[in-house]
Amino acid sequence: MNLSFFIASRYFRSKKKRNFITILSRISMIGVAVGTMALVVVLSVFNGLEDLVRSLYASFDAELKIESVQGKSFPVDPEWLLAIQEIEGVEIVTEVIEDNALFKYKDYQHLARLKGVSENYLDHGRFERGYVWGNLDLGSDMQPKAIVGRGVGFFLSIDLENEFELLSVFYPKAPRSAGTIDPNQLYSRNFLKPAAFFSVDKEFDDNYIIAPIQFVKQLLNYGNKRTSLEIKVKEGENIQKVKSRIRAHLGDKFSVKDTDEQHEGLLRTIKIEKLFVFITLTFILAVASFNIFFSLSMMAIEKKKDTAILFAMGARENLVRKIYVKQGGIIAFTGAIIGLVLGFVLVWLQDSFGLISLGIASSVIENYPVKMIWTDFLWTSLAVIAITFLASYRPALIASRVKPSDL
Repeated sequence: MNLSFFIASRYFRSKKKRNFITILSRISMIGVAVGTMALVVVLSVFNGLEDLVRSLYASFDAELKIESVQGKSFPVDPEWLLAIQEIEGVEIVTEVIEDNALFKYKDYQHLARLKGVSENYLDHGRFERGYVWGNLDLGSDMQPKAIVGRGVGFFLSIDLENEFELLSVFYPKAPRSAGTIDPNQLYSRNFLKPAAFFSVDKEFDDNYIIAPIQFVKQLLNYGNKRTSLEIKVKEGENIQKVKSRIRAHLGDKFSVKDTDEQHEGLLRTIKIEKLFVFITLTFILAVASFNIFFSLSMMAIEKKKDTAILFAMGARENLVRKIYVKQGGIIAFTGAIIGLVLGFVLVWLQDSFGLISLGIASSVIENYPVKMIWTDFLWTSLAVIAITFLASYRPALIASRVKPSDL
């Protein structure tokens, strides 16, 4: 066995004297364990929130979205759409026209996003994560229907069971050079029958109404123009590879975004918050590890005669430094291992049994989402190693300066 490790472990496991130094070492170990456990749990919660955001947005957003780099719309034709459909890995191509419109139901009005989609929109597996009330049906050309965000439905007091009341949609017409005093000439108007409510996320629930693309095309007078195309990738295909193929086919005039890129700002915010939480908890862990510094410093004073004897027997300064650094490592790593295990168990229990509820009745999930990633355990371990070295080096340096004459 390595001599320095053997001596350090003997110091740590010594039961002859339960003095203040031993108690302080145990407190240091407990502090490291609690800090490590907190790091594992909190980072797992952020991972769970990030995954939850992705899954909720994936219920509404497309796997890939094509938009024009310049302008909010672009012309399409059947041959061009067919060429995109035939790209390897593409399963469904959905045409989209999206713009703001004014909605009126009975005496209530609300400004929201009108999203016109082609018939294959629901084939993407929409709203699999979330709630739906009513029938997901876009109707026909004779009777177009709307799938309404729950928040919009609340603002307008929409009653799905009322067969006679329709949803009015108003959209401003392009201004003409000749003035008019008839307000009816300033906007287009048409009617939709509410068919269902959806609830995915507040951002979508409060702002979106989905309708057939033919209805929206006529109301907005878009003709053959579309604001975006939504792509569903074939099962088993790599989304990034399919995205690269579409980009190569379309050129620089179009952008192709996956679900993360469509909400890049929000996901970046979560990652930044996770980073700052990691830094903050690591700093707290470092403060807790100051006990290691004090316990080793006091031990260096207490074991001064033992150290002098080692020097008299021919030990070098390097050996003494290693003893105290490894003593600090034993304290920290014992606490870290306990903390990692406890953190793993807590996260597993939360994931399996939902120990802590969100406490939000309207949420699509009941309990706090968690997800363990091995890199979090790695970075936590590296943080403990760095803190341990910094806390142990100075006491080890002081101990190595003891002289045999101090006996």
